Amino acid sequence: MTATEARRSESTQAPSPVLTFEDVVLGFEGVTALNDVSFTVNPGELFAVIGPNGAGKTSIFNVLSGVYRPQRGTVRFGGEDLLGRRPHAIARLGIARTFQNIELFSNLTVLDNLMLGRHHHHPYGVLAAFAWLGKAQRNERANRRAVEEIVDFLELAQWRRLPVGLLPYGVQKRVELGRALASEPKLLLLDEPVAGMNLEETEDMARFILDIRDELGLPMVMVEHDMGLVMDLADRIMVIDFGKPIRTGTPKEVATDPDVIRAYLGEEHKVDRS
Repeated sequence: MTATEARRSESTQAPSPVLTFEDVVLGFEGVTALNDVSFTVNPGELFAVIGPNGAGKTSIFNVLSGVYRPQRGTVRFGGEDLLGRRPHAIARLGIARTFQNIELFSNLTVLDNLMLGRHHHHPYGVLAAFAWLGKAQRNERANRRAVEEIVDFLELAQWRRLPVGLLPYGVQKRVELGRALASEPKLLLLDEPVAGMNLEETEDMARFILDIRDELGLPMVMVEHDMGLVMDLADRIMVIDFGKPIRTGTPKEVATDPDVIRAYLGEEHKVDRS
C-alpha cells in the first residue's frame, strides 16, 4: 500500500467527521434538487462531489452556505446544526467558500481583497477604526500580517499591490482562494476551482490545493468537472445524478463503478458485469 493509499484508508476510518450531511431533501416547486443526499467529511480530508450538469452539486454548496434551506435532513458542522442559520452566521462558524464565477472587487488591490476576508477578525467598531488607537491598531497590524502570510503561501507577492482586474484569470482565481483562506476557516468549500483555466494554471491551482490539505490540514469539499484533477487530488468522491447519490468511495472505486460510467457516458456504454 502506498503512502497516499494509506492516508486515504485512514481518512475513511476517521471516527469523528467535521461535517455531517444526512438525508437531505431539497426541492423547488415540484422539482427535486437533492434527494436523500448523505455524506461526511473527515478531518484533513479532500472530499469531492461530481456529477453531470444539473445533478445538484451547487445545491449542496448552497445548503452548506445557508443560501438554501432543505425541506428535510440534518447538516451538522463541528457539533453545530447549520440548518436555519444565515450565511454570515455559518461563515462565522468557520466555513469559507470560493465561487465558480470570480467574486472579487476588481478595482481593489490583491491585498485589499484579501483583507476583506478578515472581516470576522475586526472586534472593534467604526469609531475605534477612525481613531486608529490601541486595540484597533494592534488588530489591523495582526490582520495584515495574516494576509501577507497568505500572499507568500499562494505566491502572490509580485501582484500584491495591483488591482485584481488587471491580473490574469488564473491569478484572480488564486486571489479568491486566498480571500477564503484569510477568514481562517475550519472547512473550505471549493466550487469548480479550475473552471476556465489553462493547463499551467490548473497545475498551479492543484498544487496549492494539495498544500492547503497537507500543510494546513484543512478539510475541503470540492465540486469540479475536471475528472483528472478530481481523481488525482480527492481522498473520497461522491457521485450524484439527478439529485441522488449513486456512489461514494475512493477515486479507484468510483472510476470503475458501472453506475458512475452510465451516468457520465450513457446507457450505450453499459459495463459488462460478467
